[in-house]
Amino acid sequence: MNPPFRITNYMLNRIVEISQLIGELQFQLERNLRLRKENRIRSIHSSLAIENNTLTLEQVTDIIDGKCVLGDPKEIQAVKNAYDVYEEILKLNPYSVDDFLKAHGYLMKDLVMLSGKFRTEDVGIFDGDGNIVHVGARPQFVSNLVKELFDWAKRDDVPVLIKSCIMHYEIEAIHPFEDGNGRMGRLWQSVLLSQWELIFSWIPIETIVYDHQKGYYDVLAEADKENDSTKFIEFMLDVIVETLKVFPKVKMSDKMSDKMSDKEQRIFTILLDYLSNHAEISSKDAQLIFNKSSATVRRYFAKFIELGLVEFSGEKKMRRYRLKK
Repeated sequence: MNPPFRITNYMLNRIVEISQLIGELQFQLERNLRLRKENRIRSIHSSLAIENNTLTLEQVTDIIDGKCVLGDPKEIQAVKNAYDVYEEILKLNPYSVDDFLKAHGYLMKDLVMLSGKFRTEDVGIFDGDGNIVHVGARPQFVSNLVKELFDWAKRDDVPVLIKSCIMHYEIEAIHPFEDGNGRMGRLWQSVLLSQWELIFSWIPIETIVYDHQKGYYDVLAEADKENDSTKFIEFMLDVIVETLKVFPKVKMSDKMSDKMSDKEQRIFTILLDYLSNHAEISSKDAQLIFNKSSATVRRYFAKFIELGLVEFSGEKKMRRYRLKK
């Protein structure tokens, strides 16, 4: 199997731009643990919203935080499943069909009969008027088509940024599962990109796809019609560029921000920077890096402990603070 596509100058220019943006953002993201988690939650919310899940971003955040949420049980289960599979994203081999099936098993647990298994019946996608817009591969061919796709991806030396877009499109075209194909296509692109650059396991590409949902479906349909994924690749590279550009401005759950003043947020960011390279910190060292008095440092830590961000061990001068897991 050799997926039909062309490498264009537009793609190459986008790849250069993406590489520059990654370099600028890598340091910031690696040290901002809270933003990493928030972006992952945003990714989950957006990918499910594309599939008509009606839960809000705040509800998704509460579900992941273990809080009770009123809503459709299947939609709540879909959030839990998505969080489980995104937590495993760095352990998945992007060229393993077994891992591909395992990921679908996580994603669709208790939602479909054949979670983690290829479909056994024909499937089609219909528009709002009931007209069929896409027919998946016949079920007897699905297994071989997926294997050939993964074999191609493993041996071909096309740039990963382009390869991930092709894999995304081809998964949608084959439509290997009874349900969850859109989620799997978007997830597997993130799996490939995350193995290439760690930053992609934390940035919310799905959020920008959701913002351009009509364009996403339109370009998928156009690629189907032309039997060529070139335009879809260009579209997804645009999405990645936009995600990387808006990334520094993304503020996930404002709930936490609302509970801290601007000064407290700045101090907590300094603390995160320090604890990214140290397991814990003493009050004395905190006074030095915060440039604050002992009493002020104690007030900051009391606030962070109250919010469940920090925990401590030891008493008085022997007390040590660390991020709460």
